[in-house]
Amino acid sequence: MRIRLGPDGVHLFDRQSGLNVLLDEVTPPEHAWSAAPRQVSIAVTNACDLACSFCYAPKQPARLAVDRLLRWVDELDRAGALGLGFGGGEPTLYRHLPEVCAYAAENTDLAVTMTTHGHRWNADLVSRLRGAVNFVRVSVDGVGSTYERIRGRRFAQLRVALDTIAADFQWGMNAVVNEDTVDDLDAIAALAAEHGASELLLLPEQPTAGAPGVKQATLHTLERWVLTYPGPVRLATSADAALGVPIADALPSELGVRSYAHIDASGTARASSYAPSGVRIGEDGVMAALKQLAQMETA
Repeated sequence: MRIRLGPDGVHLFDRQSGLNVLLDEVTPPEHAWSAAPRQVSIAVTNACDLACSFCYAPKQPARLAVDRLLRWVDELDRAGALGLGFGGGEPTLYRHLPEVCAYAAENTDLAVTMTTHGHRWNADLVSRLRGAVNFVRVSVDGVGSTYERIRGRRFAQLRVALDTIAADFQWGMNAVVNEDTVDDLDAIAALAAEHGASELLLLPEQPTAGAPGVKQATLHTLERWVLTYPGPVRLATSADAALGVPIADALPSELGVRSYAHIDASGTARASSYAPSGVRIGEDGVMAALKQLAQMETA
């Protein structure tokens, strides 16, 4: 059981079950608060073998050196982070991924998650990640012909991938919501339930250099869908997605970089994966960069 101290109280977290317990009757002194963000996402590579039009990941080649990455994992663990989320690009194209996940599982108390398109998962990869990854997020934007047009892969192959992942890992589904995918929400949720997903994460499309982002009318449609959704899969959304529906905030005082930070494949710490600027991580380590990022946030 991981113990994290912060402005909202004493936070207990079990990475195997995902159980969170907050003892908010206790207010730890500020000097004792955990220094690291609660959750850190890390793009281990910019490489991806798909070409989705709404992808926000940088297109210039970049990948993290494994020795630097392992040092950051140790730092974040010592500083009180609860979990790491590996992504990209497509993280399964990073050849050191099983090594890094196994290191975190064996040498730290961090929960390890990742976001993947799922198409590279096979028996060999599963055997190397089994026991080292606590949760897998699979990106699925639409079903049938919608999925195939956006992702450029056969939908039938996706179903096989979902079964492969679900057999050995707790998993959830991510869905970018835009004008192309919003009409597929019922089918996306049904697919998630059919393959045993524990969560459906709804992500309104963000503006990128090649796409304008989700339209307001589509956001309204999404809001109405969320309010009337009757299905069994738990819904979630990103912190910056203004859906206009009530969202529980269990840790209202843990804001900004104290809650979450992102590290891109060039080794730059950012407030989020969409943030236009950040702090380059130098020889003084990841926590020094995150401290500087927090100072910029409050300036």
